[in-house]
Amino acid sequence: MSPDTKSTATKSTGTTNQSATIDLKDLGTVQRLGFGAMRIVGDGVWGEPADRAAAVAVVRRAVELGVDFIDTADSYGPNISEEIIAEALHPYKDGLRIATKVGFTRTGPNKWVPVGRPEYLRQQTELSLRKLKVDTIDLLQLHRIDPKVDAEEQFGVLRELQDEGKVRALGLSQVSVAELEAAGKHFTVSTVQNRYNLTDRSSEDVLRYSEENGIGFIPWAPISAGELAQPGGPLDEAATRLDATTSQVALAWLLRRSPVMMPIPGTGSVSHLEENIAAAGITLDDDTYAGLEAAGK
Repeated sequence: MSPDTKSTATKSTGTTNQSATIDLKDLGTVQRLGFGAMRIVGDGVWGEPADRAAAVAVVRRAVELGVDFIDTADSYGPNISEEIIAEALHPYKDGLRIATKVGFTRTGPNKWVPVGRPEYLRQQTELSLRKLKVDTIDLLQLHRIDPKVDAEEQFGVLRELQDEGKVRALGLSQVSVAELEAAGKHFTVSTVQNRYNLTDRSSEDVLRYSEENGIGFIPWAPISAGELAQPGGPLDEAATRLDATTSQVALAWLLRRSPVMMPIPGTGSVSHLEENIAAAGITLDDDTYAGLEAAGK
């Protein structure tokens, strides 16, 4: 694993001079286009996948294609995503970073309940260490801040886990700028994972804060584009011109959008995975980028 390092990303929204990598605080350099492991489990992000061998194959292929950042969570399955990653990749190749999340418990398919009690967050982190078969988690993210628990208690236990060497870097998910600032008083925030895509830019202020403070921004639901992707829509037209898919163009737009952007498209299909990763090789010209920028607002 790489030594701790500070992010060198600077604010340059929409620049064509984009890097394929980002230097994350406390973690090191990773490819900006990663893999999200939510979809390698069963329907409703619940239970075993229909074909576990196929799920293992997807994870292995991601790394073969050069992915060195995989994002998962204890709640995916629950537990099953982490277990499949370990089955597919352990012992992990040098330079591969596995990020996981704690703070959501599951009561059934498509049901998510925030639980931020310090003892629960610690328990789940210990279990993730065992499931992933590691001594230190590369990046641990608080999946949600539990509104029923003092936020400082939640931030405090994350810092304790880092101080104990059980976690290398820390991040947050679906938070506001104020919450990022509050967390930053307890630990160095390496990443933030908020919903962001062509048609949902409600976290624009969080993206801007991330750029200004060298924080990796992981957009979830990165290829959701709604009507823009429909036949004849702006995304579809751009994809046709570029001989690409709408998903690839949506990902290429995100990669150009900001130097701190780290899309993690997920899938349970090897062919779809290969299609997504190929988006890193697509360059949007200024007119195409600007047209999509305007259409998504």
